[in-house]
Amino acid sequence: MILFGEHAVVSGAPALGAAVDLRVRARIEDLPGRLEVSAPDMRFTAEGFVISPLSGDLLTEGVRERAVFAARYITAVLREFGAKDLRITVESELPAASGLGSSASVVVATLGSLSLHLGLDLSRDEIAEEAHRIEKSVQEGLGSPLDTALATFGGYQFVEGSAESIDLPEMMLVVGYTGRPHDTRAEVEKVQRFRAGYPEIVDPVFRAMGEISRRAPKCIREGRLQELGTLFDASHGLLEAIGVGTRELSELVYASRGAGRALGAKLTGAGGGGCMIALPRTDPEDILRVMTAISQARGFPFSVVTGCQGLRLEYPGEEI
Repeated sequence: MILFGEHAVVSGAPALGAAVDLRVRARIEDLPGRLEVSAPDMRFTAEGFVISPLSGDLLTEGVRERAVFAARYITAVLREFGAKDLRITVESELPAASGLGSSASVVVATLGSLSLHLGLDLSRDEIAEEAHRIEKSVQEGLGSPLDTALATFGGYQFVEGSAESIDLPEMMLVVGYTGRPHDTRAEVEKVQRFRAGYPEIVDPVFRAMGEISRRAPKCIREGRLQELGTLFDASHGLLEAIGVGTRELSELVYASRGAGRALGAKLTGAGGGGCMIALPRTDPEDILRVMTAISQARGFPFSVVTGCQGLRLEYPGEEI
């Protein structure tokens, strides 16, 4: 998930992200004569669908547009390597199109599984680079390497042009899902159009976001949670200023800060729907208090731990 710097990172400003303890798993099996994807946990209306091995087009009828959108990331990986005669099963604990990096995680998991199955022996650096290129191509040239670096390497990543691992302690955050999916590409395009028309307004906002991204690691490292919460709140205000906030997101943010007594809260990801994150206080009941406030504001809350493991390749009987 992106902690700070959404949208600004696309234009070269720094951003900070963290891998969380939710997994996307991809498994590949031989399937002579067809290419099939099964993604039962990604809100597809069909458990499996068949893809043309030549064009990558979806051949199964009755699959909703949202499923087609999510499938584009998987099929982009398969087309890149000319994969055929396979069944790919993708299971995700991340809600799709929610701002938590699900598309990047799917691309990285599929690449890792394909590399293992086909004996490509791709390094993690190669997987991260290829995943970023594929995700960016699906989003028609828009995007940063942050989400794919997090999915590959885990931990925390600081991006300023390129992604760099940064050593920070774990944190507990509360996520509130609005239940409304978003379209990352559409939101990024909207912000970039705003910037093109009003650079004297948007560029200072991006610089402020970048400064927040630079200050945040020290707050996390030194446990200065009150100050970190202030940065959460400031970041949310800047994101609303560039037009990616929604009424549903703001209701969850303000419920977290109010009844939930969170130290800070902000939307995460591209906006226009999806998720927000809240930094709870340190008392034992604080996480429950924030989750209750989000639920009462008609959101879907869950807790996550930041700074967790990235890509893991699993062999029969062992893990690496």
